[in-house]
Amino acid sequence: MAAKRIHFIGGGQMAEAIIRAVISKGAYEAAQISVADVNEERSLYLKHTYGVRAAVSEAQEVLLAEAELIVIAVRPQDDLAAVGRFISAHAAGQAAVLSIVAGVSIARLGGYAGAERPIIRVIPNTLTDTGLGYSGAALNGFADKAQVDGFLNAFGKVLYLEEAQIDIFTGYGVAGPNYVYYFIESLADAGVLAGLPREQAWQVALENVEGAVAMLRYSGKHPRQLLDINNSPGGVGIHALYELNNSDFAAGLQRSVKAAVKRTTELGQVHS
Repeated sequence: MAAKRIHFIGGGQMAEAIIRAVISKGAYEAAQISVADVNEERSLYLKHTYGVRAAVSEAQEVLLAEAELIVIAVRPQDDLAAVGRFISAHAAGQAAVLSIVAGVSIARLGGYAGAERPIIRVIPNTLTDTGLGYSGAALNGFADKAQVDGFLNAFGKVLYLEEAQIDIFTGYGVAGPNYVYYFIESLADAGVLAGLPREQAWQVALENVEGAVAMLRYSGKHPRQLLDINNSPGGVGIHALYELNNSDFAAGLQRSVKAAVKRTTELGQVHS
C-alpha cells in the first residue's frame, strides 16, 4: 500500500526537488509531507515555500512516528548511525525507509535502522520537475514495490534493480543528462561556428534533439536505420558523420560512462 505520510530527514536540494515535484503533480498534498533538517532555517524555508510540516514547529519524534515512508536525504558524511538509531527508536515498526544517500548500502542502512525493516535504496533522477527520467531503486527482502512505487513515479519513472547494478545505473542513467547537456551545448556552438546566430542555433539544437527522440519512439526503428534513411550516397549528412566518426565521439562517450561508474564505485567504498 502506498504511503500516506512521508517524512524527510534532511531538506537539501534533492529533497526539495522531490517535494516540489510530488506536490506540484498532485501525487501528495503538502499536509502529507513533513521534513526535518539540522538547519532550522532550511526547515522553515521548506515549510513556508511548500506548506509541508516541519520539525521546527512540531517534534520530529511525532512526525517520524506518523510516517509510513521515511526518506533519508542527509549527506553521506553525516552521522548516519545516529539517524538510524533515531528511526529505530521512534518510527513505527512497519514504516519503510527510503535512502537517497549516495554510496550507502542496504546492509549498512539495515544495521542502523533495523535489519528487518523495509529498506529501499534509491538513486533519484535529476529531472524531477519534468516528470521524465528514471530513478534507480533496490529493495531489501522486507520491502515491497507497492510501498514506494507511487512516490517514485511522482517525480519521474522508476527502474527496479539488483543492488549490484546501482553503481552502473548511477554513472550511466543518473549522470545521463550531463552527457546530453554537453552534446546540446556543443551542437549549438557548431551552429554558431557555421554562421547561425546563437539563439537560432540553440533553438534548432533543442528541436532536433527532442524531435529525434520522438522519431525513435514513434518509428520503433534502431538509430542506425534512421541514419541510413537520412543519409543519401555522397550527401551532406554522410560527410558530416564521417568527420564525427573520425573524432572518436562514440568511444569518448563510452569512456565517460565507464569513468562515472568507476567513480561511483570508489565513493561507495569510501562510505562503506
